[in-house]
Amino acid sequence: MPYFNQSIFHPVVFFLTGIPGFETYHAWISILFCCLYATAISGNSMILFVIITESSLHEPMYYFLSMLSFMDLGLCLSTLVTMLGIFWFNAQEINFDACIGQMFFIHGFTFMESSVLLAMAFDRFIAISNPLRYATILTNSRITKVGFAIVIRGTAALVPLLLLLKRLSSCHSHVLHHSYCFHPDVMKLSCTDTKINSAFGLAIVISTAGLDFVLILLSYVLIIHSVLNIASPGERKKAFGTCVSHISAVAIFYIPMISLSLVHRFGKYAPPLVHTSIANVYLLIPPVMNPIIYSVKTKQIRKAVLKVFLSKMI
Repeated sequence: MPYFNQSIFHPVVFFLTGIPGFETYHAWISILFCCLYATAISGNSMILFVIITESSLHEPMYYFLSMLSFMDLGLCLSTLVTMLGIFWFNAQEINFDACIGQMFFIHGFTFMESSVLLAMAFDRFIAISNPLRYATILTNSRITKVGFAIVIRGTAALVPLLLLLKRLSSCHSHVLHHSYCFHPDVMKLSCTDTKINSAFGLAIVISTAGLDFVLILLSYVLIIHSVLNIASPGERKKAFGTCVSHISAVAIFYIPMISLSLVHRFGKYAPPLVHTSIANVYLLIPPVMNPIIYSVKTKQIRKAVLKVFLSKMI
C-alpha cells in the first residue's frame, strides 16, 4: 500500500479502489457495472427524450422528472471513466485537481437531486390539494426559476467546502475506499486537524439534503391530510397512486445516502468491502431505478416510451 509524507495536500496522487478482495475478478465484475451504467444512461436519456418530444408531457410534473433524469445522468457520467478504468485497465491513480473536480460534480448533482425531489413533493401537494389552480401556480417561468435555484443551491456551498481541502496536509496512505472521490473519504487521509472541514461538511449536508428530507416528509403529511378530505374512495386511491413513483424515488435516493453517511461517521472498523459496496449502491442504484420506476408506475411515461419503441420498429 503506497505511503507518502507531504507537507501540502494538492500535489498528491490518490489511488482509487475497485472491489477489495476481488481484484482478480475485476474483468468479470466490470460486466455488471457496464450493464448498470448502460441501463442508467439509456433509461434517463429516454425519459429526457420523450418529455422533450411529446407535447402531452409538457406539464410541471414531467418537467421536474426531466430535471431528475438530468441529475442522474450527470451523476453517472461523472464517475464512468474512473470506475470502468479501474476494472478494465487497473487505472487507479487520480491527481488532486481531477479528484476535486469529480467531487464537485458528484456532490453537486447529489444535492441538486435532493432539491428536485423536494420540488416534486411540492408539485404533488399542489396537484392534490389545489388541482384547479395547479397550472396557474406552477407556470413555466416559475419552474424555470426553480431549476436555476436548484443549480445555484447545489453548487454554491461546494466551492468553499472543496477549497478547505487545499489547506490540509497529508501523511497517511493515499488509498481511497471507493472507486471515485468522495469528500469524507479524501478528508480522512489528512493528518492535520479536520474539525473545520468535518463541521462545514456536516452543516452543508444538513442544510441541503437533511432539510430537503424533512420538508418532503412535511409535504406528505399535508398530502395525506388533503387526500383524507376527499370524499370518494376511488379519488383517494387515484390521488395516492400519483405519489407512488415519487415515494419510491425518495426511498432509493435517501436510504443509500444515509447508509453511506453512517458508515463514514461510525464505521471506522468496518471491512473495506462494506464501504465500497454501499458507495457503489449510493452512486448507481438511484440512476438505474428511477427511469424503471417512472416507466412502470406512470402511465403517460410508459405510453410515450412504448410509442418511441414502436415507431422505431415500424
